[in-house]
Amino acid sequence: MDKLLVTGAAGQLGTELTQRLCERYGPEAVLATDINPEAAGKFPYCRFALLDVLDKDQVKECLRKEKITQVYHLAATLSATAEQKPLFAWKLNMDSLLFLLEMGKELKLDKIFWPSSIAVFGPHSPKEHTSQYAVKEPTTVYGISKLAGERWCEYYYRHYGVDVRSLRYPGLIGYKSSPGGGTTDYAVEIFHKALAGEKYNSYLNSDTRLPMMYMPDAIKATLALMQAPKENLSVRSAYNLAALSFTPDELYQGIRQHLPEFSIGYAPDYRQDIAAGWPQSIDDQVARSDWGWTPDYNLAALIEDMLEKLPKLTHK
Repeated sequence: MDKLLVTGAAGQLGTELTQRLCERYGPEAVLATDINPEAAGKFPYCRFALLDVLDKDQVKECLRKEKITQVYHLAATLSATAEQKPLFAWKLNMDSLLFLLEMGKELKLDKIFWPSSIAVFGPHSPKEHTSQYAVKEPTTVYGISKLAGERWCEYYYRHYGVDVRSLRYPGLIGYKSSPGGGTTDYAVEIFHKALAGEKYNSYLNSDTRLPMMYMPDAIKATLALMQAPKENLSVRSAYNLAALSFTPDELYQGIRQHLPEFSIGYAPDYRQDIAAGWPQSIDDQVARSDWGWTPDYNLAALIEDMLEKLPKLTHK
């Protein structure tokens, strides 16, 4: 029987992924964990435990006691927050991954999922249709840690047979949880302001184009990758993943079609410099070929769904 551990389950991705894993494997098979004790209330549908991923003894005991077969390791410091605490971000992002890879080898875990990011690319990467194997020279501590993590993942697969799988997520947009300190958080914050009838001040320039993805597509991709036959996977670092690309102005104009009174201003901060070093669009042909990836949502469908579902969630 599969037994799944989710670290950092209370984050933006973890909140929705954990629920889908419970639907697929059954609530008794999934253990949601987070370092925040207040996160327990997010998981009425499965078991929850406090877990510090930097406490190696605690993590190892959890893996053994729960007889875990799959780990979804989502605990991390994201791009914007990491720039404020670079040494802690490196420690959290790297030490926890390396220990879980060691546990994958020692305990013979069936599978490990670890998220990478488009932040592995840098200012010398092609801006348009950035390919799977394009040059990677990240300039942020988050991107550096993700690139190093990708190399460790491939190393543990090739040298020890650890079945670790990864996706380079673009910016993720969802309505079920708050953003977690990423450079693309504006694309969630803007909906909250629009629905509250307030002006939104963007920390990115109006024409800053970035790859983005609606959360249902991110969950779909994660599950599809983890269910793909091992022999189909040609990439053991992290797969490029794409859905759509847009600018703050294009997102704003799309929202205004539903809320004509909504207004926006622009006050770029340090996050603009981070975004300027990232691709504007991603080539994910390898993922499409290896395991049949295709997204479901375009920008218009994303906006309509967010505007419909976010108020219902807020006013529950």
